[in-house]
Amino acid sequence: MKKYNFLAVILLGITLIGCKEKNKGENSLFTIDDSAFPAHFTQKESLSIGVLNPNSKEIDSIAYFINDKRVGGTKGAEKFKFELKDQKLGYQYLKASVYFGGDSSDATKRIEVVSDIEPKLLNYKIVNTFPHDTTAFTEGLEFHDGRLFESTGQKEDSYFREVDYKNGKVIKQVDLPKEYFGEGITFFNGKLYQLSWQEKTGFIYDAKTFKLEKTFKYDKDIEGWGMTHDDQYIYHSDGTEKIWKMDPSNQKLIDYINVYSGSSKIKALNELELINGKFYANVWQKDAIAVVDPKSGAVEGIINLSGLRKFVKSKNAEVLNGIAYNPTTKTIFVTGKYWDKIFEITVSE
Repeated sequence: MKKYNFLAVILLGITLIGCKEKNKGENSLFTIDDSAFPAHFTQKESLSIGVLNPNSKEIDSIAYFINDKRVGGTKGAEKFKFELKDQKLGYQYLKASVYFGGDSSDATKRIEVVSDIEPKLLNYKIVNTFPHDTTAFTEGLEFHDGRLFESTGQKEDSYFREVDYKNGKVIKQVDLPKEYFGEGITFFNGKLYQLSWQEKTGFIYDAKTFKLEKTFKYDKDIEGWGMTHDDQYIYHSDGTEKIWKMDPSNQKLIDYINVYSGSSKIKALNELELINGKFYANVWQKDAIAVVDPKSGAVEGIINLSGLRKFVKSKNAEVLNGIAYNPTTKTIFVTGKYWDKIFEITVSE
């Protein structure tokens, strides 16, 4: 077993899905020739596409598309070669529009592009341990201006608050309406953004006063899970293998990546934190964090935090959830749902 497959087991929540299925929208005139296709492609490979012509039609030309974007064409029945280096990980939908005798017909095929990166098993060291509220069903954790903020879930008991992490004291708290199940939070341009789980509603507050300024609806049929941001965009997970990019100006979801460890999708991505240009993503129900390339979605490292469990004494403690990077100390704070402790850690190879 390759090492990245072993490391992927740490993150289980993984679904292995093959790409050999009935072609979507395939017709009887032409089919895409997949006889030389591997089970999976990687971004370092090229794709040579051609069509089978069982009725011996005289083909004038073929236009080729990937995910409905034209990538090239050929005269006659020549094959077309396409580099996959700029394609995102996950399923890609091929289409060949075949022109013949003044008519045309489409042939389609789905392929899967997976990661060829071998994730590293990263080491961690506990620097400090701080108290954590054992009644907090933690969903999000984030430092802002040197202060620690936490959001929680559960209907009728969801809130976000500022806490003094050194002693666990609550400095200020804002409760969500009882019908909402709170999820992740993040700060961007003087605003605090908060998600709800299945209510498809987000909240925007003034970061200084915590006054609610706006609610917004998700423009995709997804759930809300974890949140983080960079200098331009907000990112959030939805409980699948996807991490979505959101435009803060209008709250529209404009793109996403699929997260893979080798040929395995990493599903149930939850809490997110962007640290030194990489996504740190907690996997729900696993005491592990995946370090993800934000451009490709490839898992580059895995932090197995199961060893923290022996220090957690709360009888109701549930899963690891909560990742906050403190840029002042360059350390990471992690906790879990109903845990009695927050751990300050450093991570190294």
